[in-house]
Amino acid sequence: MGSETLFQEVRADLRPLYGEIDFESPWMAFDFTDYYAPEMGENLRRRMIAFRRLIQPDALSVVKGQTNRIEQTYTDQGKRRVNIDPGYVSPHHLILATTKAYTHRPYLRNGIYADLTLIYRKGSFRALEWTYPDYRRPEMVEILGEVRRTYLAQLTGRAE
Repeated sequence: MGSETLFQEVRADLRPLYGEIDFESPWMAFDFTDYYAPEMGENLRRRMIAFRRLIQPDALSVVKGQTNRIEQTYTDQGKRRVNIDPGYVSPHHLILATTKAYTHRPYLRNGIYADLTLIYRKGSFRALEWTYPDYRRPEMVEILGEVRRTYLAQLTGRAE
């Protein structure tokens, strides 16, 4: 998603579903693949958002269904203008939701799979052989570490 206006519109659509935003990253380049170029164009950028309200892991397929519907509201001539990748951070890993089946992606339900994207080991998130290049970036690992720290504080009642 490249447009700040588009981002703010999508953000406004997400808030009623997931509540208060706890963390927002700055814009980051998304220049590791041309996979999305035919549909969404060149020079893509991404932002990470974490919501204060926690979800249960088994709700991930429902969340992906909701975000897919939001994506559809922003299509132009059948092409997406936004790609929303919901997931959750736990003390042990980062799981993303996807509609693409693969050997390391267990099926959840309703055409949604869980993608084990990063594991937490030795004080940091670590990539796996299938981890997407953008999730390997030090900036992304740092951002997700911050989200994890906030999550752990929420679990122990120390969150603001």
